Amino acid sequence: MAYVITRACEGVCDAACVSVCPVDCISGPVPLEELESVPQPERAARFGALQLYIDPDDCLDCGACLPVCPVEAIYP
Repeated sequence: MAYVITRACEGVCDAACVSVCPVDCISGPVPLEELESVPQPERAARFGALQLYIDPDDCLDCGACLPVCPVEAIYP
């Protein structure tokens, strides 16, 4: 069973989970470079309801993303 990112990620898009994922299965609707170019405090205003997603076909269920999510938006 893959992990999922819940609505708690909306507007936060911290991207710490992306950097720890060993298979790069976490992405979003905008390129990561664009997301990271916006300071964290400004992301909610710029990206609104956007959030990151985990591709269930690629997720290894390793759980590396869980401890780095600042808003605890990731669940099995």
